[in-house]
Amino acid sequence: MIPLNIYLQETFDMGLSDPRAHQQMERSVIEYGNAIKDLVAANIFPGDMLWKNFGVTRNGKVVFYDYDEIEYLTDCNFRRVPTPRNEEEEMSGEVWYSVGPHDVFPETFGPFLLGNDAVRAVFMQHHGDLLDVAFWQSHKERIQAGHVYDVFPYDPERRFHHAAH
Repeated sequence: MIPLNIYLQETFDMGLSDPRAHQQMERSVIEYGNAIKDLVAANIFPGDMLWKNFGVTRNGKVVFYDYDEIEYLTDCNFRRVPTPRNEEEEMSGEVWYSVGPHDVFPETFGPFLLGNDAVRAVFMQHHGDLLDVAFWQSHKERIQAGHVYDVFPYDPERRFHHAAH
């Protein structure tokens, strides 16, 4: 397995003008978002979603392997960053609003994860919902209501198909 941050760097080193490199980058970013969504479906909040905490398998699947900061999704309090009340709060370099121990602000994930424009474009096209509090809150509410999500580890073209009799 190759850490995702190193895998992405290798694709950038090949040059994204190379169609193979661009395809590898695109697939890994899509798989990264899928891995997060699989964790969400299992009531797991990955905590630290940095690229280095995910790896690319030899089959191109992206998996999460940093379990020291996980917690139940249902224990998290997903919030939007409050609107600043004045110019001083808006220009502050410090967090000026209260943050509890289980508070999570999905809109703040972008600056840490999406510094590369090509990665940002792919991520936003396929997984932009991960930056929206509504995505996280709706999954939390469904899990609390008893809904169990089906998670399929294989792409549809690799799954067994049952013939109808």
